[in-house]
Amino acid sequence: METSGDLTMKDIARELGVSVATVSRALKDSPSISRARREMIQQYAREHMYVPNAIAEQLRNSRKSPPKIIGVIMPEIVHYYFATVLAGIEQEARERGYLIMVSTSHEQQELEVEICREYYKNKVCGIIASQAKGTVDYSHFIALDEQKLPLVFFDRICPAINASRVVVDDYMGTFKAVSHLIESGCRRIAFYGMAPNLEIAINRFNGYKDALYQHGLTLDEALVRECDTRAEAERITPAMLEMPDRPDAFFAINDDTAIGVLYTVKAHGFKIPDEISICGFTNSTYAMSCDPQLTSVEQNGNQVGREAAQVLIDMVEGKLDRSHATKRIVKTHLIVRETTK
Repeated sequence: METSGDLTMKDIARELGVSVATVSRALKDSPSISRARREMIQQYAREHMYVPNAIAEQLRNSRKSPPKIIGVIMPEIVHYYFATVLAGIEQEARERGYLIMVSTSHEQQELEVEICREYYKNKVCGIIASQAKGTVDYSHFIALDEQKLPLVFFDRICPAINASRVVVDDYMGTFKAVSHLIESGCRRIAFYGMAPNLEIAINRFNGYKDALYQHGLTLDEALVRECDTRAEAERITPAMLEMPDRPDAFFAINDDTAIGVLYTVKAHGFKIPDEISICGFTNSTYAMSCDPQLTSVEQNGNQVGREAAQVLIDMVEGKLDRSHATKRIVKTHLIVRETTK
């Protein structure tokens, strides 16, 4: 991420041999500066594409009290989990006197890079982020880290830097959920997960795999699919149900995917949970509004958001050492409902 190309008033002052205060007054067309000097400074600013720092202009404080604005990067907001995390961040920030700016990457690396650039340019005091699924180059996050900007990840962390993070216990949440399916009599458990470039995907798959082994079952690769949306679940599940040795249970990496499985299984005439059990991960409001109600792993998104904001603000205020990554794990718990025995 290029930061040296952002022209500042200090740069203009140095090039023209005047003070920063003179540049500031000239750019505001103050009559306290001679017309000739104003025009000279304004022309230089135009020619060199000077863009004023909007946040600094609107929320400028003393040098000892920089703007209390936290930049938040969400992969999406319509997802129940991310919405609850955002609510937690906002609540904690407001209680401690901070504002938040929220941008959505829409799961695209290009947008994520642009958001990081804009947040840095507008001098946020720190960034809370969950990585986009499409991100494979981490240079934008590495640049922020090298600039010593406080950075906290939640849910999906950046593997390229040892940054502070707040995550749920993805491994144990999945292990307990799959163990519940096995202990209720299921033996052919399908796993619908995410692309393995994300640590969250690896941890949940390992929880699934270890639960099988712990209960004396072997991993069948035919039952493992990359699938993390309802639409994709509805597309691929019919073929799974037509397998000679079909699954008798499905574990899905999120509730939307699990509900896609649920409606597909019902449409094919199977009884839930007598013939096929289903478990999701999130415990969203959708889990209680579907029929039958969905068994799911509670992710505690609000707590994740509050703790992420706590860590970031403590870093900004010097209560936590920025040179050492703070790592917090929020516990999950299984909510058993009607889609499992």
